Amino acid sequence: GSGSGHGGGGSGAEEPPCPVRWVRGVVLGAGTPGGAARMRRDVRILLLGEAQVGKTSLIMALVGEEFPEEVPSRAEEITIPADVTPEKVPTHIVDYSETEQTEEELQEEITKANVVCMVYDVTEESSIDKIRTKWIPMVNGGAEKGSRIPIILVGNKSDLQTGSSMESILPIMNQFSEIETCVECSAKNLKNISELFYYAQKAVLHPTAPLYDPDEKQLRPACARALTRIFNMSDQDNNQILSDEELNYFQKSCFGNPLAPQALEDVKTVVWKNTTDGVQDNGLTLNGFLFLNTLFIQRGRHETTWTILRRFGYDDALELTDDYLCPPIRVPHDCSTELNHFGYQFLQKIFEKHDKDRDGALSPAELQSCFTVFPYTPWGPELYHTVCTTDKGLLSLHGFLCQWTLVAYLDVHRCLEHLGYLGYPIFSEQDSQIHAITVTREKRIDLEKGQTHRNVFLCKVVGSRGAGKSAFLQAFLGKNLAASKRSPGRQTVYTINTVQVNNQEKYLILQEIDAEAEFTKASDASCDVACLLYDVTDYKSFNYCASIYKQHYMDGQIPCVFVAAKSDLPQTSPQRGLSPAEFCYKHRLPPPIYFTCNTHGAPSSVVYAKLATAATFPHLNDIDLGTASFWIRVALGATVAAVVGVTIYKAVAKNK
Repeated sequence: GSGSGHGGGGSGAEEPPCPVRWVRGVVLGAGTPGGAARMRRDVRILLLGEAQVGKTSLIMALVGEEFPEEVPSRAEEITIPADVTPEKVPTHIVDYSETEQTEEELQEEITKANVVCMVYDVTEESSIDKIRTKWIPMVNGGAEKGSRIPIILVGNKSDLQTGSSMESILPIMNQFSEIETCVECSAKNLKNISELFYYAQKAVLHPTAPLYDPDEKQLRPACARALTRIFNMSDQDNNQILSDEELNYFQKSCFGNPLAPQALEDVKTVVWKNTTDGVQDNGLTLNGFLFLNTLFIQRGRHETTWTILRRFGYDDALELTDDYLCPPIRVPHDCSTELNHFGYQFLQKIFEKHDKDRDGALSPAELQSCFTVFPYTPWGPELYHTVCTTDKGLLSLHGFLCQWTLVAYLDVHRCLEHLGYLGYPIFSEQDSQIHAITVTREKRIDLEKGQTHRNVFLCKVVGSRGAGKSAFLQAFLGKNLAASKRSPGRQTVYTINTVQVNNQEKYLILQEIDAEAEFTKASDASCDVACLLYDVTDYKSFNYCASIYKQHYMDGQIPCVFVAAKSDLPQTSPQRGLSPAEFCYKHRLPPPIYFTCNTHGAPSSVVYAKLATAATFPHLNDIDLGTASFWIRVALGATVAAVVGVTIYKAVAKNK
């Protein structure tokens, strides 16, 4: 047969399937591939070759299912509809006639073609020779190795000879690696006609070139990289071996059904016999997995490897497709994005997979192993200043989920891409990563109804330079002043942690706003709660917060909380004008919350709970019960407060 290392399955090789059936792989693979990267939308096949070799007869024999008595000099272009072709892709077949077409027209057709069938007459040695000297150089002369058009050699008129033309053809196949296969056929006897077009279609839809280097007889680097990534994702317990259970899950998600126990053993036996380290502890190693795919390709079963690659989101250039990485998601104005419990469940499994020493935290090396399936490292060293870490400075599950929550909230497209790299659709058995995301309802509706279903809130921390914003962000992670000074490194403008609001866990994101930043548009100031942080020792820093409040928050619906930072230091009073407490009272705001991170242990978390509560109940902001009773005590003294308190309570209860 055409055993030139190309995986061609022409004459003498195992019989190709009738093109009305979809072909499956040798051992792995049988069933229908799951939702995957789409193949090309159509296939364009061009027939070339010397005059009188039977190009037009082959096309007419395919369409009419009989040998044509009268043959025109050139057949019209025909289109075979998708539902008739094995791969369900419309196929255009284009004829060529030297007498009817100019050199320019021929070049234009070559440019448009996805695959070229080079037809020769098996009884005419000169027509075989012309393939090598004229036709292949014409089609692929100047092209780089990877970008050559695939070629199918077609030996027509096999009814007129007893032997085979393969002896003359093999040297040509060995010389030109873009030749996918060789098929001997007869337009007169209708022999191998449909097979010829099946192979041509297959050369386009399941091309060899991106997968395999026939000269080196090995997988191309990009293909080996993609399959290595697929192996790492499929190795769900992260022990570098695919167990029977993992192989079956893989088989089912790619081909729609599990392998019979005997078939599984057969796969492992083939690998074991042909490799030194392909099978280990009764499972398949990475080398075994790569060997198996090389074997499929060498046996002409590229579609098995392509089905795997497409199931995992790869396109013909072995890049992950945009459809797979960036499924379209609609986030209307004023809505936010959060991970839902499906997303958190999946991420917890990923965390546990990479926590090899089972200490409940990811070391830098374990985190890096989590990212081997990414083309880049998504999180930098600022991670350790953004989320809580363990006493040893490692990433806990809580910190891991916080970071994902932050990405989902700030940049949902990036989050979807990251979930795609981890294989969310495959391992959650869903159409796409969107299944892991909840888009919240508009904030306007939350305000109207007086309640929110959101679990993630953004707090912008505003204050003058030196007021203590960075220390306030780090204190949210439980670091006091001494601890944040001890852990220098790339500071971050975000920190995220969970807080309890009415016995429910909510995520709060703190974003430090640079004192020099101008709020030029409304969205710059927008958030779920504004924290106006000033230094008690510097009255100017309070004035800065007061002016920001008046310019951007006074007439809006965003709740505001003033925080008096460095409260362990002596407070300065204003020379003239209102004190911070009076300013807050005048503007019907809660009184300033005193805060210091210069503590022995972790700083108090009361202020963060208050910020989250204000974000959760923005409609209660100016008549919050606690706030109101505070002001009454200030204004009237405690005795009257007890009486008036009841009236206020009723008013608030009504508003709820």
